[in-house]
Amino acid sequence: MRLVTGFAGPHRLRQLLDAVMAIASELDLPTVLQRITQSAVDLVDARYGALGVLDETGTRLSQFITIGIDDAGRAAIGALPEGHGILGHLIVDARPLRLPDLTEHPESYGFPPGHPPMHSFLGVPIRVRETVFGNLYLTDKTSAEVFTDVDEEMVVGLAGAAGIAIENARLSARVRDLALAEDRERIARDLHDSVIQRLFATGMSLQSTYRLVRSDPDSAERRIDRAVDDLDVTIREIRTAIFGLEQRRATSTGLRSALLATAREAAGAMGFEPRLILDGPIDTAVPGPIGESLLAVVREALSNVARHAHATTAAVELRVAEEVVLKIVDDGVGPAADRPTGNGLRNLRERAVRLGGTAELASGDGGGTTVEWRVPLPNVPDRS
Repeated sequence: MRLVTGFAGPHRLRQLLDAVMAIASELDLPTVLQRITQSAVDLVDARYGALGVLDETGTRLSQFITIGIDDAGRAAIGALPEGHGILGHLIVDARPLRLPDLTEHPESYGFPPGHPPMHSFLGVPIRVRETVFGNLYLTDKTSAEVFTDVDEEMVVGLAGAAGIAIENARLSARVRDLALAEDRERIARDLHDSVIQRLFATGMSLQSTYRLVRSDPDSAERRIDRAVDDLDVTIREIRTAIFGLEQRRATSTGLRSALLATAREAAGAMGFEPRLILDGPIDTAVPGPIGESLLAVVREALSNVARHAHATTAAVELRVAEEVVLKIVDDGVGPAADRPTGNGLRNLRERAVRLGGTAELASGDGGGTTVEWRVPLPNVPDRS
């Protein structure tokens, strides 16, 4: 960044510093570009300002952010400029350009119908690393007839900071995209490993049930009931996976978000991330005291899995309806082996009892351990 020279006093240097801090604090690129343009206008008392972003070829304008012209004015002007006349001159010769009257420049292209008249002009390129990203265009200084040397130096200084801010915003967007891509891959694995396999197994079960409809209708009915239950679980898993992806796009302080964070935290000690199945109005129907106890129960149960279960998979299933039903299931050695069931289970039960509920620990259907924690909801909202 070039240092500001000339006769810039403390007040104007403070203005420049404030402008640099304003654009440096933002990571969203469209917002960064808007702030750069507004900061440049404020810095030199311009009536109008614009930031033209070059396309990939570096020969034309692909974006044009404006300050000082309202929506009606932009509509009256019509199509945004592509880089002709003086704007094109700045694209070809990427150096600061200051004019007392832009209409008298030999390369002036003129204004389209509906465009406001403009006279004094200051143009400065914005560089990102060694590449020209675009140009700042400022017209009609309101506090004097022309832009000054100091104005030019101030905007050149701002443009240097703008290049850094733009690069920072681009890198931030890439990091967000990479994180989102990682989440997509993880969710795709989850869907393949659990949801798709469950759907396939349910389909096979229904195919075999077809042969029992006439010969053994009772068995067929039981199989259909199990298939419906499996499909219900599958739908909850899909909802949980979708919520997990959405959660990376927005910050939340709800119970769902806290459960997702707790599962991610437990992955380090367990060696794998537990699967979450969340169903019902979790963020709206679960009161604070129940939510706090529920999170403590999940942490305690997952800690026990990490320390004692020797498990390779675990699942946290939460269903909220007339009551809160929490299950933590693992495929480890089971409660009858070396896993202690002292203070940990006692704490889980005490938390449930204080809230009018119950907590039980049992062997899983296929081995491992199932912890089931149930508490009633004091006021069940109408969810019709």
